[in-house]
Amino acid sequence: MKPLQISAETAKALAEKLKLPIEQIMHMPQHILIQKMMELEKKSNQTERL
Repeated sequence: MKPLQISAETAKALAEKLKLPIEQIMHMPQHILIQKMMELEKKSNQTERL
């Protein structure tokens, strides 16, 4: 599997938000990364409502 086609800055930002190592972000399948980002967004929206 080839690494995701994202910049180093994007990978770093995602790693910080998802609390995962950059290497794991770069080699994660795209559909799983999108799913994790959606879960993070859902948690963020729930926190804002409180």
